[in-house]
Amino acid sequence: MLFPLKPAALRRSVRIVFAIVCLAGGLQLFLYLRHVSGLAGPAVARPPVVEGFLPIAALLGLKRLSLGEGYDFVHPAGLTILLAVLAASWLLRRSFCGHVCPVGFMSEALGRLGQRLGLGRRGARILDTPLRGVKFVILGFFLVQVGGMDAASLESFVTSPYNITADARMLLFYRNPSGTALVVLAVLAALGLVFRNAWCRWLCPYGALLGLAALAGPTAVRRDPSLCVGCGTCERNCPAAIPIRSKTAMRGPECLGCGQCVANCPARGALNVRFLGRPVSWKTLCLGAAVVMFGAWLLALSLGHWHSALPASMLDALYARAFLAS
Repeated sequence: MLFPLKPAALRRSVRIVFAIVCLAGGLQLFLYLRHVSGLAGPAVARPPVVEGFLPIAALLGLKRLSLGEGYDFVHPAGLTILLAVLAASWLLRRSFCGHVCPVGFMSEALGRLGQRLGLGRRGARILDTPLRGVKFVILGFFLVQVGGMDAASLESFVTSPYNITADARMLLFYRNPSGTALVVLAVLAALGLVFRNAWCRWLCPYGALLGLAALAGPTAVRRDPSLCVGCGTCERNCPAAIPIRSKTAMRGPECLGCGQCVANCPARGALNVRFLGRPVSWKTLCLGAAVVMFGAWLLALSLGHWHSALPASMLDALYARAFLAS
């Protein structure tokens, strides 16, 4: 191969593509809000991709679908993205977290910056294990809240102006954050600088959900103790800080499916990715996650599950009201 593709370069390239898509969606949403509010700016459509940042709305849509109420007509793209992410996680570990998620991208970047500044710490193992459980507690809280809603309450909330314009409210929150929000974000950033990937490891409920989805999946990373030289390269490259040298298989909910341990292992064959028990390239995890996400987008477009089914005039009025009230 003339230009060998290094593991970090492939992973970074895929993440940059998805980060650009998210940033473009955020900018388009802002321009849409200005336009419908009668302010200066080009006439643009509301971008459905930003619904990927509305996990609670997507969970509500998933429950509604499970109750036989049909596909979410308010935020169909959000439900599509959630289903795609769950599918990718079941098939290829937490590959969305490891290769796609822009928040995870930022979390790892903070960790690398902390290492360069000499701030990085691994943290005591005795504290790391219970801290990893925090994200499951947060996930449990949200699942209880969503699960406790009856059909009437669910329908009332889904069709409320608050839920319909949730993406606009999210954008306006980050555009004009409160003092409390700034303090919380600063604390999370400081935590990420010191402890590698702290948000993803300890606090992200979305990652907890995907970790549970991955438990029953067909993909695992396996270590052959007879070939392992104990150099620790795998653990130094693992963004989830998994103690790989003490395991023979990474099948738990913490593995991000990033493939960095396999790709960087100097002992040939000591670590490998297995799908349905058969060895596959580490690139399968990265490229597979990208294919699932883009494939879900194309399928949703063809089935009419990407753009909101609410009347455009109604959406314009509600979004203008939310924007002007900020």
